[in-house]
Amino acid sequence: MTTAAIIVAAGRGTRAGGALPKQWQQLGGRPIAAYAMDKFAGHPRIAQLILVLHPEDIDTPLWPREPAAHIVTGGATRAASVQAGLAAVGPDITQVLIHDAARPLVSDALIDRVLDALQSHQGAAPAVAVTDTLWHGVADQVSGVQDRSGLYRAQTPQGFHLAELLAAHATSTGLETDDVAVARAAGLDVAIVAGDEDNIKITTPDDFARAEKLMRHHMDIRCGNGYDVHRFEPGDHVWLCGVQIPHTRGLQGHSDADVGMHAVTDAIYGALGMGDIGQHFPPSDPQWKGAASHIFLEHAVALAAKEGFTISNADCTLVCEFPKIGPHQDAMKAVMAAYMGVASSRLSVKATTSERLGFTGREEGIAAIATVTLVKS
Repeated sequence: MTTAAIIVAAGRGTRAGGALPKQWQQLGGRPIAAYAMDKFAGHPRIAQLILVLHPEDIDTPLWPREPAAHIVTGGATRAASVQAGLAAVGPDITQVLIHDAARPLVSDALIDRVLDALQSHQGAAPAVAVTDTLWHGVADQVSGVQDRSGLYRAQTPQGFHLAELLAAHATSTGLETDDVAVARAAGLDVAIVAGDEDNIKITTPDDFARAEKLMRHHMDIRCGNGYDVHRFEPGDHVWLCGVQIPHTRGLQGHSDADVGMHAVTDAIYGALGMGDIGQHFPPSDPQWKGAASHIFLEHAVALAAKEGFTISNADCTLVCEFPKIGPHQDAMKAVMAAYMGVASSRLSVKATTSERLGFTGREEGIAAIATVTLVKS
């Protein structure tokens, strides 16, 4: 089975308050929808990510460009928006997950439970059993008690075999509140899988504070430091943070001696508790003689992704008297961002001198110090 994830982000979300639709309001410094996008894009069983947007949002900077998603324009109703997403799935897709953009705390385990249930059912959706006593009320007074047996609070992602869901939507009224209702109206069987109390939907202003508290509880945040030094040798250029800079000397090293990229790479390995460049790429191995340092950096980034981490930010300081770094900072950030798969705004490359003190002050070499933060949610 090949799966696409459709994130529905075309609503206006007025009950949440604020000047923006709730899915684009900030939560932990990022748009709410970005968290679900990251989760589905990084899940090994998801082959395609589709983001359904309101027509007014398409040509705005509101929605995240990373991770990459197939963008489609939504309709006047939720059902119409889902149908637009279904029309955009790739030719190899056989099943789909439909998820609310306003549920930022969906977990890998919950996604897996839905996908596993689809192996034996036409549809599957997570839900949490109702445990509180339920009342009927009239004029702010209790008028009766509702039996809660067999009642559940519905969540997303809701998963379906693609062909069956397309057929169900073709006969729907367009007024259904979710895709389970569409599927049930068409006679499809929908399995209930265990939901997650933390998989909340941002609906009211109070939900923002609750979500931030849950995020702090679940996040695994790692910080790593890297430090590297290379001495000067005869040459006419140096490599620093992936940029070739003309200079009166070169840097000596087994690889291309990119001291900045090495420091950032070691910071990632350090945050993961996985040693340093020398352990993964021994200088005694001749195959790394003169190797481009982005090979090491991309290896560290891939290891972080394999462990479920994303790079939150990186800060690299180059310590040297010459060459001057300022004219090359933007280029360095762009190159590093490309290799690390993050926005350049999350990277800092800067320089300082050592006030003519020590080996860097005597212009014997260049040092670099880097700090990297990894986040798993």
